[in-house]
Amino acid sequence: MRAAAIIVMGVSGSGKSTIGALLAEALGWPFADADGFHPAANVAKMASGQPLTDEDRWPWLDAIAAHIEAARAAGQPVVVACSALRRAYRDRLRAGHKDLVFLHLAGDAGLIASRQAARQGHFMPPSLMASQFATLEDPGAEADAVTVSVQASPHEVVAFALGQLVAAGAISAP
Repeated sequence: MRAAAIIVMGVSGSGKSTIGALLAEALGWPFADADGFHPAANVAKMASGQPLTDEDRWPWLDAIAAHIEAARAAGQPVVVACSALRRAYRDRLRAGHKDLVFLHLAGDAGLIASRQAARQGHFMPPSLMASQFATLEDPGAEADAVTVSVQASPHEVVAFALGQLVAAGAISAP
């Protein structure tokens, strides 16, 4: 199975945007950050410290799925950074397609908290970290998911992820 899209997923602060952009660069694929697909109301809600509900997330996930579908229709694979914390969210993105791969960036709460504390200018406040971990449903048992630790440097994480994606048959060796 060759991936039409690699969705770099994980809790806020796990490095989705950084790893996703580096992965896309290594593959020569376009990169999209799902944060840019949030309606203004979602951004305002998160910025005020309120976690999103499923009702808030469905239109956002549908917009991301439409972006992936447009790339698929153009024959262009894409890397997308998207939290995709619950199985239901991943299923919504899959929408019956078997050509998506989820790259789960995993890290413990202490590491993620330190990264969030160092991050500036992002609308997601560190106070929502607990809700992110509470919402996360580990995709480890899902056939189209690969999990990598974010303990190493971003370039090391990408190198390891590329090896795992090749081993899973999702991509050809870059």
